Amino acid sequence: MGENESFWESLIYAHPTCVAWKQEPEGSIYHLASILFVVGFMGGSGFFGLMYVFSLLGLGFLCSSIWAWLDICAADIFSWNFVLFVICFIQFIYVTYQVRSVSFEKEFQELYSSLFQPLGISLTVFRKIVLCCDAEVISLEKEHCYAMQGKTPIDKLSMLVSGRIRVTVDGEFLHYIFPLQFLDSPEWDSLRPTEEGVFQVTLTAETDCRYVAWRRKKLYLLFAKHRFISRLFSILIGSDIADKLYALNDRVHIGKGLRYDIRLPNFYQVAVQGTPKVQPAEQLVSNSRQKFTNIANCDSSKK
Repeated sequence: MGENESFWESLIYAHPTCVAWKQEPEGSIYHLASILFVVGFMGGSGFFGLMYVFSLLGLGFLCSSIWAWLDICAADIFSWNFVLFVICFIQFIYVTYQVRSVSFEKEFQELYSSLFQPLGISLTVFRKIVLCCDAEVISLEKEHCYAMQGKTPIDKLSMLVSGRIRVTVDGEFLHYIFPLQFLDSPEWDSLRPTEEGVFQVTLTAETDCRYVAWRRKKLYLLFAKHRFISRLFSILIGSDIADKLYALNDRVHIGKGLRYDIRLPNFYQVAVQGTPKVQPAEQLVSNSRQKFTNIANCDSSKK
């Protein structure tokens, strides 16, 4: 205990106590360094937040080095501040390189800002998603088909970037697909990874279209490596299918001026007795595209 007490006493009392404080303030460079430190620590997260922090902290350490070299002539203070300046400068260059490496074309930038950024997806995660589709945006001319009913195999998952797609079954219109919607989410959801199938509908470009396509096997490999991306696509696909269900819901009527609502099937069956029954919600959800066909047939028979 005596040795420990003497050790701490030497740390505390080894240096003389400040009796008279320095009257003259430090130079402007010292105060500039302090201001840069305060502002620098207000940076946020993410790539641009790191660039902000390291740039201002680096300038602060540089000013401190200049102050130590010119004003107080202290080699140790100059050395430490200069080393910290070099570290911040290296970190700034590294983060800048990362930001540049995850830059995308205009259409991918718009896709990220419109769909993925509001969900809190970082640029590094989005970069993995873009690389999975080879960073390619595919064009589809007007009145050309993306998929043919009963012929085109289900071997990819695509998202419309621009334009409008018309979905038909046996020549009868079902609904439209708009930008930021998947072209084949029901087909993707209806098959397991090891299963194969063909489209039960025809998808035709109503206008000149641009879309992004992920090959099925390649996307499943990405899901296996990154579970977060798998959950993300599961949410996006589920939401997309729900939007398509509600689009079809607007076309279905059950008579007497009432509109069928897939959220309340039992209510309408009780309220409107004697009207033809329509498919219940459970059957509508299963095998999504088959559900679309049943609703369209039911609609046409009532007309």
